[in-house]
Amino acid sequence: MKDLLLITPPFTQLNTPYPATMYLKGFLNTKQISSFQMDLGIEVILELFSKETFKEIFEIAFENKTIISENCHRIFALKDNYLQHLNDVIAFLQGKKPSFARQIFTANFLPQASRFNQLDDLEWAFGTMGMQDKAKHLATLYLEDLSDFIIECIDPNFGFSRYAERLGQSANSFDELYNNLLEEPTYIDSITLNILEEKLHTVKPKLVCFSVPFPGNLYSAFRCAKQIKTNHPDIKIAMGGGFPNTELRSVTDKRVFDFFDFITLDDGELPIELLYKHVCHTERNQNNSTEFKRTFVLENEEVVYKNNSTRPDYKQNEVGTPDYSDLKLEHYISVIEIANPMHSLWSDGRWNKLTMAHGCYWGKCTFCDISLDYIKIYEPVAAKLLVDRMEQLIAQTGETGFHFVDEAAPPSLMKALALEIIKRQLTVTWWTNIRFEKNFTKDLCVLLKASGCIAVSGGLEVASDRLLKLIDKGVTVEQVAQVTRNFTEANMMVHAYLMYGYPTQTVKETIDSLEMVRQLFEIGILQSGFWHQFALTAHSPVGLNPNDYHITPNYKNITFANNDVEFTDQTGIDHNQFSFGLKKSLFNYMHGIGFELPLQEWFDFKIPNTSIHPDYIYNCLETPTDFQIKPTAKIVWLGSKPTVKEFSKTKRGKTRYSLQLSFHTTTETFSITTEKDKGTWLIEQLESLGVQNESLISFSQLKKNFETSFEDFELFWFSKPINTLRAYGLLVL
Repeated sequence: MKDLLLITPPFTQLNTPYPATMYLKGFLNTKQISSFQMDLGIEVILELFSKETFKEIFEIAFENKTIISENCHRIFALKDNYLQHLNDVIAFLQGKKPSFARQIFTANFLPQASRFNQLDDLEWAFGTMGMQDKAKHLATLYLEDLSDFIIECIDPNFGFSRYAERLGQSANSFDELYNNLLEEPTYIDSITLNILEEKLHTVKPKLVCFSVPFPGNLYSAFRCAKQIKTNHPDIKIAMGGGFPNTELRSVTDKRVFDFFDFITLDDGELPIELLYKHVCHTERNQNNSTEFKRTFVLENEEVVYKNNSTRPDYKQNEVGTPDYSDLKLEHYISVIEIANPMHSLWSDGRWNKLTMAHGCYWGKCTFCDISLDYIKIYEPVAAKLLVDRMEQLIAQTGETGFHFVDEAAPPSLMKALALEIIKRQLTVTWWTNIRFEKNFTKDLCVLLKASGCIAVSGGLEVASDRLLKLIDKGVTVEQVAQVTRNFTEANMMVHAYLMYGYPTQTVKETIDSLEMVRQLFEIGILQSGFWHQFALTAHSPVGLNPNDYHITPNYKNITFANNDVEFTDQTGIDHNQFSFGLKKSLFNYMHGIGFELPLQEWFDFKIPNTSIHPDYIYNCLETPTDFQIKPTAKIVWLGSKPTVKEFSKTKRGKTRYSLQLSFHTTTETFSITTEKDKGTWLIEQLESLGVQNESLISFSQLKKNFETSFEDFELFWFSKPINTLRAYGLLVL
């Protein structure tokens, strides 16, 4: 029995739980508030994709005569083959039957429908990847075939990472969602509600909290809430998370509160703590009123926003470590889709989720909801505390992979995090979202890689300096090119979020942006990308000041959700027409082909010629050596101790003594030669420049130390021996 039940409704990811309930449970632990959490989505998926359930699905589809397409007729004809392997395929994707990969990879072992039409591209797309990954991909296609059968024959709202998403998108009115909730539960609803009922009887909560991150979770949250209201009227129900934070800030429809007692906004820790006290202890303040923090309730048949608590939100060092207990971590499914390397990273393998900083340190991008607290209020977490939390999560989950889910991870904090990881000699794998800003130098990227960073994603948006300035991105295309080069040369994958259709964007700027992207992929400094069309949101600078961006919003009467806003761009350009060509070209570029084709080849309508020089990105990378080093820059040596060999040369009666320092890396051995006295000094300094030392030495300190015995430190620093060390782990940070 627990006081609170925290639920992520269907569906989010298959391979790892969405982090909101873990964050909240970790905080509740610090307050000794008992709670239980569940990812309802993965439990429904596992019940749905089981031999017993799918046998019933085939029977229902046949009896109801819902099998229409040739593809689904084929799947039904092969139903025995699908049923025979289903449980084993799920177990394999859970990592429980690795030897089954050899069977899956046997020619024609799994039944194949339309999703396998892309199989001819398997070797081209996967190259020399191992059998396990190829088998995962085949198993993924097999499940997607079954998913297509569900969508056509059982429930058109189904999706692996979303359910009835359409009902949550741009739902200015509650009417359509409400009417759907009045209908009988669907087949998938029935599975969901049965699992929920079992959990309610086990946990016996007083307050159920639904975290709704996306539109594709909204319908199921309401369906579950209705079930609780009907069967367990004494249980109170709250909703929070990303969807209400951005969409439900203007809710007025009182029918919403037929399902939920409370809707909380923004950071959930304090609002949920106060709800716990209200529901479980009926606490009141000195004025004999209940304290709420950013919470909608229904009072006197009116939706009322309550924010009468004077208590400040908790600082990031007070919210505790995310807690993964209660979740069935061994049941998650790793799938591999080949179209996009970053999407593959997202969906394959299980990641512990953490946040380096609350909010965004930049907080200026005009398309982003920077007026909302979850972005506007920036508060970093100290690197030592972050690594403490990483070690706690490793101990709890056994997983050493981390996805930092920041809006944009700060370079200075990433540096501190990397140094702390290396200092503690942790072996971890991690990735995050960044801004392509100039502070990501070559040396910082080497440090990040050494700490276990394998990939970064960042917003290039529109690869046009005019539009980047209008977006207030704080970067230029040249800068993006140099930063992506730095990450790539440090052997980290780089993914770019790309945008088209930004207000005032011309056709020519769209084509020029595509040419920039083509060159970034051709040179090899970008490995993954995704185009999305600009969407106007109510809480962004563009949404708040549309006249400044020459657009005319089409505002609607808001009684439920309010975020995406339809608008008219004064340019009159139909940006939808570019969608297919942009995505088709990107798919080819990600697979290393099509660079020689003229951009016109990707479109079935006439486009203007690009004005971008074919070597523009190449020229951006031709930067001269920077001989200016900040005196405060820290100097770090990541390499090992050298073996030393002394030798001498005599010329014209004068003997010169030198040292040869030999260093071993994991893959090779290299040597440098210096004058004996300077070499002896260098050996001593390399020892003190290690990450394990309490404090790092600055460039000015190193220079001062050198010049107590020698002259002209800069001449020594930019000499060939030091340049060699710079290439092997002597970093300026």
